[in-house]
Amino acid sequence: MEMPNTRPLTTNQAALDDKLRRAAEKSLVNYGFFIGATGDNLAELLQAKPVCGIKIFMGSMHGPLLIDREPVLEEIFAHGNRLIAVHAEDQDRILQRRQQFAGITDPAIHSQIQDNQAALQATQLALKLSKKYQRRLHILHMSTAEEADLLRQDKPAWVTAEVTPQHLLLNTSAYETIGPLAQMNPPLRSPHDNEVLWQALLDGVIDFIATDHAPHTLEEKAQGYPNTPSGMPGVETSMALMLTQAMQGRCTVPQVAHWMSTAVAEAYRIPNKGRIAPGYDADLVLVDLNTYRPVRREELQTKCGWSPFEGWELTGWAMVTIVGGQVVYEYGKLHTDVRGRALTFKE
Repeated sequence: MEMPNTRPLTTNQAALDDKLRRAAEKSLVNYGFFIGATGDNLAELLQAKPVCGIKIFMGSMHGPLLIDREPVLEEIFAHGNRLIAVHAEDQDRILQRRQQFAGITDPAIHSQIQDNQAALQATQLALKLSKKYQRRLHILHMSTAEEADLLRQDKPAWVTAEVTPQHLLLNTSAYETIGPLAQMNPPLRSPHDNEVLWQALLDGVIDFIATDHAPHTLEEKAQGYPNTPSGMPGVETSMALMLTQAMQGRCTVPQVAHWMSTAVAEAYRIPNKGRIAPGYDADLVLVDLNTYRPVRREELQTKCGWSPFEGWELTGWAMVTIVGGQVVYEYGKLHTDVRGRALTFKE
């Protein structure tokens, strides 16, 4: 399910239709798209389809997709019943701290500029508006202990949250080893945040795993902070990372299946997905939990050609992938004649 901050932006039916057309022509897997809120496209947000939800960037964004004023946010929350997914960072605090730390070119400063408080303030506002209108809210890529503690105390039935493997397994120490490759939004946090997020995931406070896949190239990442783009690739390592954690006793294999399949289908109301059961689509992956091999950039499918987890020894790699009953990947070989389908979403 792809985010709308692409070129061109996905903010209307025409842009959505263009993506659906191109995906139908070449995607080997099933796919869905968010519609992006701009502050003046409310009619499109309510009518464009099929969409998995409305994406709102509350901060760390520029251009039409930045919505950092409460009255504009409230207008969106007050109309319709579609799921609203938020990138929760407070833009005013980010701008103020950018000025405070101006001139520092160490990428590690990124985690201080876009600090825990910036994330918490935005999540508090989104939660307030969601409660006011009883509006389905999904908090994307939750990164802080404070946000997890907030939801532990106050999480209505219609609110869901996700966490990325990066925010569970990496922290600010990654800047020392991989430099600007560790820069993402929201940023990597402390080991304490890792631990609290893990516990929230295990306890069901956080509902599922997502990747926040952002495949910036090595050339882009080499521009030097603060000119480097934020984001890292994550799709093809996510399952092996989580299954490796399961094999190490941090969680169980059924929990990983729930976090990466069942709970996602439930939150986004995707029919016939997320279970192995009669009447459900045969979207299946067969994994090898006995063989460990390292993440090697030359073996990655992503066009950006790198991973923040390069060198990590992982198990649970996909051996066979079945999409809609058809084998699309088999022991290293892609069957490029298979096509996925557009996901549907119950309103």
